[in-house]
Amino acid sequence: MSRISLEQASNILAGAMAKGSELGLKPLSVAVLDAGGHLISFARADGASNMRAQIAIGKAAGALALGVSSRIVGTMAVERPTFVASLASMAPQGMVPAAGGVIVVDEAGLAIGAVGVTGDTSDNDELAALAGIEAAGLNAQG
Repeated sequence: MSRISLEQASNILAGAMAKGSELGLKPLSVAVLDAGGHLISFARADGASNMRAQIAIGKAAGALALGVSSRIVGTMAVERPTFVASLASMAPQGMVPAAGGVIVVDEAGLAIGAVGVTGDTSDNDELAALAGIEAAGLNAQG
């Protein structure tokens, strides 16, 4: 597999939203990007605040740009703030250095896209992203 299909992206959205409901999280927003950073699908739960699309896309796009989860991008931002801030200003879709952006990989471990979730704590956003990836029968980068 070399890409995430629209059906798989829809399953990711549903799985992430279901995890949010199961855990009683605040309203989530979920973005699924292909490996080139193009938006495949997006969902915003009722009651989610504004700018959630940009934040979810920024988490996923930042993960793709650096080849690591947005949680690790957050750690990099603490260790090298000037570097990450410089990248964020260059990134066309933004870059959000907080957990919730997870790279999706194929069987060979190559990136085929990313999921970004926002709305609750960053840790819970990441849990929802991982649940969505699993619900679609796909794998998260290890």
